[in-house]
Amino acid sequence: MRLRRFAILFTCALPALAIDLSKAVVLTPPALTAVEKKAAQVIVEEVEKRSRLRWTIAESPAIGVPSITLRRTAARGPAEGYSIVTRGSAVEIAGNDERGTLFGAGRLLRELRMDRDTVSLPDGFTVTSAPKYPLRGHQLGYRPKTNSYDGWTAAMWDTYIRELAIFGANAIELIPPRSDDAADSPHFPAPQMQMMTEMSRITASYGLDVWIWYPALDKDYTDPSAVQKAVDEWAEVFKRLPRIDAVMVPGGDPGHTQPKVLMALLEKQTASLKRFHPKAGMWVSPQGFSQEWMDEFYALLKQQPAWLTGIVHGPEVRVSIQELRRNVPARYPIRNYPDITHSLHCQFGVPDWDVAHSQTHAREPINPRPMDMRAIMRRDSPSTIGFLTYSEGCNDDVNKAVWSALGWDPDADVTNVLREFARFFIGPRFEEGVAQGLLALERNWRGSLAANSEVETVLEQFQSMERSAPPPVLLNWRFQQALYRAYYDALNRRRLLQETAAEQRAMDALGDARRTGALAAMARAEAQLAPTATADPLRLRVFQLAEGLFQSARMQLSVPLYQAISRDRGATLDNIDAPLNNRGWLQARFAAIRAMEIERERLQAIDVILNWTNPGPGGFYDDLGHPGAQPHLVRPVTYEDDPGHLRTPRNGFARHSQPVGDLRISWLDHAEVMYDGPLEMRYAGLDPAAQYRVRIVYGGERNATRIMKLTANGQYEVHPFRKLENLFEPLEFDIPRAATSGGVLQLKWERTPGMPGNGRGTQVAEVWLMRGAVSGPVRGTP
Repeated sequence: MRLRRFAILFTCALPALAIDLSKAVVLTPPALTAVEKKAAQVIVEEVEKRSRLRWTIAESPAIGVPSITLRRTAARGPAEGYSIVTRGSAVEIAGNDERGTLFGAGRLLRELRMDRDTVSLPDGFTVTSAPKYPLRGHQLGYRPKTNSYDGWTAAMWDTYIRELAIFGANAIELIPPRSDDAADSPHFPAPQMQMMTEMSRITASYGLDVWIWYPALDKDYTDPSAVQKAVDEWAEVFKRLPRIDAVMVPGGDPGHTQPKVLMALLEKQTASLKRFHPKAGMWVSPQGFSQEWMDEFYALLKQQPAWLTGIVHGPEVRVSIQELRRNVPARYPIRNYPDITHSLHCQFGVPDWDVAHSQTHAREPINPRPMDMRAIMRRDSPSTIGFLTYSEGCNDDVNKAVWSALGWDPDADVTNVLREFARFFIGPRFEEGVAQGLLALERNWRGSLAANSEVETVLEQFQSMERSAPPPVLLNWRFQQALYRAYYDALNRRRLLQETAAEQRAMDALGDARRTGALAAMARAEAQLAPTATADPLRLRVFQLAEGLFQSARMQLSVPLYQAISRDRGATLDNIDAPLNNRGWLQARFAAIRAMEIERERLQAIDVILNWTNPGPGGFYDDLGHPGAQPHLVRPVTYEDDPGHLRTPRNGFARHSQPVGDLRISWLDHAEVMYDGPLEMRYAGLDPAAQYRVRIVYGGERNATRIMKLTANGQYEVHPFRKLENLFEPLEFDIPRAATSGGVLQLKWERTPGMPGNGRGTQVAEVWLMRGAVSGPVRGTP
């Protein structure tokens, strides 16, 4: 049965009736614009890459020869729209404008079945289409912080920008040489300003809009000399770029300037911008603003400054995009700037992500998330004119394709989008296998990794494709990315199961401590925990694929091997052996226990380890952040209704200076709600006559905004606002008896409202609800 299932995956998706276009000619009437002629060139070159067939471009047809004609529609339709009509072996692409012709060419390429020495199109294929959203683009930053872009040549940028246009993108956002980044990268094939200029030229050659993401980084813009210096610096960039349509300035991330000061600066920068690009517009985002600064920002917008073009919603904006739209004057359009590149410590973290993934894949892995992207896009786009996504490399390539396609048609079937992606980039023989495989890779990241046996099936499916793939497919970086993820996820799961079993054997040894003695029990436990050196073939293949991706796409999947900028910036190869159990924490505890001189104290400390998650009779324990171990966590709305988690909790992950190996796995993840949203837990069926206490481990990040309070049932204070400085140390508090007298308890954590920054602060790692009052201080270590 398994072999038959795989055979179905690789059935070529060629239609029963097809037009043979292998010997076609591309017809271009003389009146075509430069962009429309570029569209013809794109068709010819992309067909040749995939089929080895070189079509010719001509102005008039030849009798009996299949043809593809590009022309402008006689009656003007919606902007950027097109129609494609087939009559016999003749295909006609009619654009409503020059971009429409380009996008029509892209649609034809996505529909063609191109394979070695053959090109066909489903017989009778006809479509008329126009985009829903007028802005559909992606940020492409040539800077050191990215996980691949800093190694790309101008030719690679030309290919990628073209491919984004083929899937419907009409804008590219560039980053200037000075940003929140290092001044240079060992991977740069050219200086930043030179490459930025070339990327502007390339983008303009396809008729696409050029945006600049331009952070205001200087310390004090109340100083007139600092303002003039900034105006002069930006002007040098503006005058060197052949095309600029818009500049977007983030208020934060990076940025730290009060709104009234920032807006005064941008008024001057707008005047400078228009000296070089008269039609270019200035946009600003309120990222990182406190509530006080948001109120000031809204007040400034009510004055409706004429120089300002629009407002951007992006990461670290403390309100939803819908609320922003309600508070911004109607004259200003809203552009979305969604983070599609990060998986944790970000705007849209992976829902129900297992801590084993977070410790290995980290923040910037290869991350196809097509269904998450659909949920975010459909939720947020109606309040906007469209989007330019936030990207840090080609790790999010699939997500870009999904956003581009849904920006064109929000009702498009995502599976069909992935089929087009696979057919165009990998080939028609792998269309269904790759499309379903990308969906499966997203499911690999849902919920408990140990319980997700589909991870092994996904690996088997990709291995079957790998065995049947010809050399051009094996060398294809998009195929390599999917393989890398399939192998890496399966290796992660196997390690997790092995290390979990080893930890259980260690705990069994500790459980025998009163018979064997504490020191002997710990020695036996350590022997069980010791990593075993095995030459796992999956691990070897991951390393091979990492090398392939460095060669094919300049992906830097390791700091020492490929000079990635840091481990959490896509260098997943360096995390491949990260501990997935409590080995490091246990070894640290054992060292502390061995320093004790009295056996009774050593045994008591071992009991603390053995009973760590035990809340006692009639009690409850939640490992917040663990997808399958937080039954009392309240989720007011679904992910689809709140993908930014402003109202409902998500699983977050620790960022700290302490070595990860010294922490419990349960401290590396936590539940969190962004900004001022409360985090709540609900218990029912409690004993109305009993006294309860709560034990808490506050996890997450150390920062100035970690000031939280805890209340019960909305009226009883459990602890007042307190700064959380000793993270990962259990704290105990009595629950007022009146709060549980009705048998139901609702705990609510809130942080100091209105704080600036990234919004992460209400973070709780573990909670025990136990019968009985607090009897004394609770220590964080045995």
